[in-house]
Amino acid sequence: MGGGARELAGYVAALAGWVVGLAAAVLPQWRQSSYAGDAIITAVGLHEGLWMSCAAQSTGQVQCRLHDSLLSLEVHIQTCRALMVISLLLGFFGIIVSVVGMKCTKVGEEDPVTKSRIAVSGGVLFVLSGLCALAAVSLYATQVTNEFFRESTIPIKARYEFGSALFMGWGAASLSMLGGSLLCCSCPAKERRGQQYHQQSQPSTAREYV
Repeated sequence: MGGGARELAGYVAALAGWVVGLAAAVLPQWRQSSYAGDAIITAVGLHEGLWMSCAAQSTGQVQCRLHDSLLSLEVHIQTCRALMVISLLLGFFGIIVSVVGMKCTKVGEEDPVTKSRIAVSGGVLFVLSGLCALAAVSLYATQVTNEFFRESTIPIKARYEFGSALFMGWGAASLSMLGGSLLCCSCPAKERRGQQYHQQSQPSTAREYV
């Protein structure tokens, strides 16, 4: 895979990861009612996320309510909120920086080395974005797992298990880190040495013609 194709593939993967991460942060399905065991499925399904909690009726009606106060939230929810916001901000700046540094764009073509370094910087931002998203999702999943097995006196049907947004978050983190890694490989050492040799050889060639 050539350098330009590798950059484009990395950018598309990282951009897809950012979009999926944004959807995962907004959706309320970070944890949902558990239907494990022999319990009969109830008519109401509960879902909770970072920003709101929802109750879905068997008739298809869904009622959602935003979390009342930031300070009254549990620590792990506040931490996951902060990590997801940081992840989205890093990914947003990575999108802008990577567009400037990619070979398929016209910005900064007169200095390919600096352009490649900018692309690498965008890749680093995407990797950091993926790590923040991974930390947020894994922290929330750990909390859900601990509560599920710790609260043994509560019926299984009243506990919570992983929601779809957690799996979307893991996928988003993987795509962001994969795309960022591909962008970080866009500045090979051989290319830099070749450009430096070409720049050093131009003055001597000009003198020979004179």
